[in-house]
Amino acid sequence: MAGLDDSRQFVPLKIAVLTVSDTRTPEDDKSGATLVERITAAGHTLAARAIVVDDIAAIRSRVETWIADPEIDVVITTGGTGFTGRDVTPEAVEPLFEKRMDAFSSLFLLVSFQKIGTSAIQTRATAGVARATYVFCLPGSPGACKDAWDAILVHQLDYRYRPCNFVEIMPRLDEHLRRPKSKGATA
Repeated sequence: MAGLDDSRQFVPLKIAVLTVSDTRTPEDDKSGATLVERITAAGHTLAARAIVVDDIAAIRSRVETWIADPEIDVVITTGGTGFTGRDVTPEAVEPLFEKRMDAFSSLFLLVSFQKIGTSAIQTRATAGVARATYVFCLPGSPGACKDAWDAILVHQLDYRYRPCNFVEIMPRLDEHLRRPKSKGATA
């Protein structure tokens, strides 16, 4: 049965939050604030936080910097996953993925459908692994950030969660790259 195994010790992760928006500022970034609140309440460390405009180069540059940083385990973006002309987060981030996490998009759709019905079809939430770093791209609403964190990420980013979780496989994420970021196989 799924749930927390209290015999296992919690492992805090270092998580970066990127808000993608042409209009948000640190003062009114509710989606970013929602994620930061949940990340820290769960016991993880906020490694970095930034806001960039809806621009492929700006988004990709920030995410590339963070996935190259050995001190960052997870990147969560919020915003830019819709269908308007300025919504380009998936186009900016997906080329960085070495492994796509298609099941995240499917599970997020199921969670969203329960909350907002067929309007859930309007998201292009995506996720993957890039340079031994988990990357999750969420919609830009506080509600979507709450749903993704509360129903999926809080569990998968907790080492105690059973039957399996993302934390326990972190040491092997880069074994195909032969680099030491997450202590994977080395040449």
